[in-house]
Amino acid sequence: MTTNTPTLSVSPALTDEALNTLFTAAWPDHRPTAFAPLLARSLVWIAAHRGDRLVGYVNVVGDGGAHAFILDTTVHPEEGRRGLGVRLVRAAAAEARARGAEWLHVDYEPELEPFYAACGFRPTAAGLMNLRADASAP
Repeated sequence: MTTNTPTLSVSPALTDEALNTLFTAAWPDHRPTAFAPLLARSLVWIAAHRGDRLVGYVNVVGDGGAHAFILDTTVHPEEGRRGLGVRLVRAAAAEARARGAEWLHVDYEPELEPFYAACGFRPTAAGLMNLRADASAP
């Protein structure tokens, strides 16, 4: 593997094949997904490529106002632990700010708190409802 740094790009055209290949490598339970409808609702996304190969991705969705949300921060396992994830999230934050977002939110598991702290997030209290699993959900 070369030591060159992957190249970041803002909202490039991405195929379902490239995204599914990345997600399958990074997330063991990933099932093939049609990403085009998801990207159509995005504020911005950042992709990382090493040559022609997609090796990182993060999506940002917005509420049309002050709030934006980080989704799907994904780095290929072969690229992990070299700062690519932090670069992706920081680039996504800068682009969200440029598009008018004032607040950037992210949900994460407790073990990811150091990663998101390195990206500039601070922990906050939040609520979560699983609409598929919670029988008491409205």
